Amino acid sequence: MDMLKEFIMDDIYIRHAVDHAPDGRKYDFHVHDRCEIFYFISGSAEYLVEGSVYPLTRGSTLIMRSGEAHCIRILRPDTYERYAVNFPLSLFDSIDPERMLTAVYTDRELGEGNMFIADDIEKIFEDMCEEGLDRYTRSVRSSVGIMAMLDRLGRLRKGHIKSREQSFEQQLLGYVNEHLFDDISADKLAEQFYLSRSQLGRVFRKAAGTSPWEYITAKRLVAAKDMIESGSSAKKAALSCGFGDYSCFYRAYVKRFGRSPKG
Repeated sequence: MDMLKEFIMDDIYIRHAVDHAPDGRKYDFHVHDRCEIFYFISGSAEYLVEGSVYPLTRGSTLIMRSGEAHCIRILRPDTYERYAVNFPLSLFDSIDPERMLTAVYTDRELGEGNMFIADDIEKIFEDMCEEGLDRYTRSVRSSVGIMAMLDRLGRLRKGHIKSREQSFEQQLLGYVNEHLFDDISADKLAEQFYLSRSQLGRVFRKAAGTSPWEYITAKRLVAAKDMIESGSSAKKAALSCGFGDYSCFYRAYVKRFGRSPKG
């Protein structure tokens, strides 16, 4: 992967990347602790978000909120180019305390209404990634750009039709999210959905791009991180989010976030 441009400014992370011969095996599923806007430029791929499959064409713009699992699936090794930006849900609370702009993230079910076709988003990303900007100018332009994208997506969202029926994969992931912090296991999931363990693994990987346990663990870690940042103790967050063994939680947290749960 060639990272053409990458900028980190406090709570905002922007990148423009391209893979000239993408290998689908190298793209893992993601569960971020921030919101994401993803803009597809080129390639042959589809996007998985919580059991929903979104075919990608130039202009495809996807949104994923904190804790919403997603994964790119490469169909052919054509040049894969994209923009993306991550930011916290609270970024514009001071000017939009009712969170009207971020309703596109919060006012929907997981895996529903993630994709829009918005060609004009590309120009906003280009402006945010312009060469030669000082840090302050880029920070201001990025904040304004994200606001413009959210406003644009919010307007497009009014024309979206909500799905009436969920696929089997969506029902499976929905059940996991409802019971995320319970004593849940692959065996219990397989029994609940009348599948063998091998069938469960295949269905899960098709729906989320990963195994059931990796999916559950990643989501629990993001939830625990949110609790800790809101003032909870690390041990209480671990227990509340389904980790019975604090040492296992600690190791998994450090591996995922690169720092201890105590900061």
